[in-house]
Amino acid sequence: MPLKLSLRPGERFVLNGAVVQNGDRRGVLILQNKASVLREKDILQPEDANSPARRIYMPVMMMYIDEPGAGQYYQDFVQRLGEFMGAIQNPDVLAACVNVSKHCMDREYYKALMLCRKLIDYEDQRLGNVAPRVSADLG
Repeated sequence: MPLKLSLRPGERFVLNGAVVQNGDRRGVLILQNKASVLREKDILQPEDANSPARRIYMPVMMMYIDEPGAGQYYQDFVQRLGEFMGAIQNPDVLAACVNVSKHCMDREYYKALMLCRKLIDYEDQRLGNVAPRVSADLG
């Protein structure tokens, strides 16, 4: 099934490891086969991996962007996830962590990333970094 991306003028995204930028007009890109695509808003810069949940997101994002090199990021992911789970007592969040791990083991990195976003939302709510969001639904 094709993937249709509607792009804002100048919007950047990563496509199979290459950074691509849309031109000066709104554009539509249709991908006819499987590819690793990550929009600019979902790209975490290394210097922004400054919290436990973001330090989980970073290696998962790298596994998604660089699937052939996923093994080099996996150990960091396991360590960061273990640290996070050791500090969390919320059963819903712990279940989400287990599901992130399952998705990574199944090489379903995009699904793992979307769950990591929920971990970041949960963490931000608990640390008072942002107002609670309805979509976080982790308690």
